[in-house]
Amino acid sequence: MKVEIWSDVACPFCYIGKKHFEKALEALPFKESVEVEWKSFQLDPSIPEEGLQMTSAEYLEKRKGYPKQQLDQMFQHLAQQGKTVGIDFKNEQAIPANTFKAHRLIHFVQNAGKGSEIEEALFKAHFTDGKDVNNTNVLVELAGEIGLDTQAVNKVLTSEQHTDDVKKDIAEARQFNIQGVPFFVIDRKYGLSGAQPIDAFKQALTQAYEESKPKFEMKGNAESDACGPEGCEV
Repeated sequence: MKVEIWSDVACPFCYIGKKHFEKALEALPFKESVEVEWKSFQLDPSIPEEGLQMTSAEYLEKRKGYPKQQLDQMFQHLAQQGKTVGIDFKNEQAIPANTFKAHRLIHFVQNAGKGSEIEEALFKAHFTDGKDVNNTNVLVELAGEIGLDTQAVNKVLTSEQHTDDVKKDIAEARQFNIQGVPFFVIDRKYGLSGAQPIDAFKQALTQAYEESKPKFEMKGNAESDACGPEGCEV
């Protein structure tokens, strides 16, 4: 069974959703049968490569139009939700950044089987450590911390590798009419939008898993002639 997750590392609810999804999956007996694939989505592709030279609060207030009081309430809500799943949100330190390069890194690392690890590292770097997730040196360092070859990572990030993969994910999101993240697609049959509660993920995953198993049903007359180890019945 495959779960595809459209996400952006600058999305706080994607971080919470990741934690909820992983806690749900960890509690299920078939967890080893589930393949997870991270998909690219950009909340604001208009942020320039050189950054905006402002805090996240200033960015949300000036560019997104959030009133300061609403921002304060949102940050407080995120901090409370984060604590329940082990996230230390420090939104005042978060740096607004174009996340396209980070998504290229995710594609490269995912091919090495460590997609969830780099997602976690990127979320923490952005929301807790106040690092610039568009900075090549930062991205190389994060990849190195989870066991990747830093020279190979630097070569990828200083090229155009995986650019088409990121664009393909974004185009695919439009086909699914995904307008917000996180968005979870289970076996291309079921979709879950947002940071759903842990129980909601358990229920959806269990239903999809049960439906994915081959079904066997007896047909015909059970009393028809047949042979067994003791011979044939006539």
